[in-house]
Amino acid sequence: MRVTAIETIRTDAHDNLIWVRIETDTGHVGLGETFFAPGTVEAHIHDDVAPRLLGGDATRIEQWHRVLMRHPVGYAASGAEVRAASAIDIALWDLMGRATGLPLWRLLGGLVRDDIRVYNTCAGPHYATKARGEVRRWFGIDHDAVEALDDLKAFMTEPVRLARALLDEGITGMKIWPFDFAAFANGGTGITAAQVEEGARPFRLIREACGDAMDLMVELHGLWDLESAKRIIAAVEPYSPAWIEDPIHMHDAEGLAELSRFTRIPIYGSETTATKESFRRLLEQRSVSIVSFDVGWSGGITEARKIAALADAWQVPVAPHDCTGPVGYVAGSCIALTSPNALIQETVRAYTRGWYAAIATALPPIENGRLKPLPGPGLGFELSPHFLADAGTRRRRSTLA
Repeated sequence: MRVTAIETIRTDAHDNLIWVRIETDTGHVGLGETFFAPGTVEAHIHDDVAPRLLGGDATRIEQWHRVLMRHPVGYAASGAEVRAASAIDIALWDLMGRATGLPLWRLLGGLVRDDIRVYNTCAGPHYATKARGEVRRWFGIDHDAVEALDDLKAFMTEPVRLARALLDEGITGMKIWPFDFAAFANGGTGITAAQVEEGARPFRLIREACGDAMDLMVELHGLWDLESAKRIIAAVEPYSPAWIEDPIHMHDAEGLAELSRFTRIPIYGSETTATKESFRRLLEQRSVSIVSFDVGWSGGITEARKIAALADAWQVPVAPHDCTGPVGYVAGSCIALTSPNALIQETVRAYTRGWYAAIATALPPIENGRLKPLPGPGLGFELSPHFLADAGTRRRRSTLA
């Protein structure tokens, strides 16, 4: 099964994302995806990856993973080269599933559970869909329109109503990031008493109204200095959060280890880093208690499996990331369903019921707060023909001469 063409797909509506389709001489096609700087990733795929991959054996997934992840420079973290390699790797796994008629989760060794608990990341329908800029634009709240499932605005203004709505659906975990506004205002250095109180307010209100029925996850996006992170952690500790996510920059393994000793709350990290080597250092330093990775920029499915196995060796659970696109979401859920140390799967209901559903032909069903696998071959879905035919969708191809 030889690679005959590589196609990249971008869209005006989601200009942080890029999709990759790999075509073969057998007629089978595989789908991949990655996030951030899609123009740079696209150029790398067509200028550097395509000359290597075109004409090659699509079934040699591990070999291509090593080739694309082992260049001399630029491959230590989640740069454009690693994101491109991640999208290609996902596409090759999807292609293998389609060629064999097997779901991705079966190719990965089969299910270790029939379903997995999910939590809701409380983003809105426009969160992170545009290139990074002013914080309200990045958060997708730079408008006054009232929209369904705008969970980001809800956690800022009506946190109790939001928590109760999620509980009514059977979702018992929610992640919010009310301290980010202070981080953008302060540059992440120093936090005032008033900012601490304002950031802790949603956690206090939800805990007072809902008791322990809702697990609360604190997202800090790696925006804070060490001492500010300690103040924030101390402020939310009384509300027993399930974890503190990315409190400082995740390259500082020693600083994270200090925070782990500082608090009884698990430190969670981090989809913002990549490759098993980065996670090895975090695990060796006992810097994180829960490992998260995004399949779309940590090296694809091949690398995600190795990261999950590495975490398992350290008796640390994993929780795959999703707040980017439907391919990464489904691929991550397959890792969660096939990894014995998977704890929970991230979801964004504003996405799965919104634009994910609009551009994907199928998504994993979620019932009573638990996600089940898709039954179809490979990832189990394709990009919608309506999406591909949309005037805002742009495609570029590299083919065998």
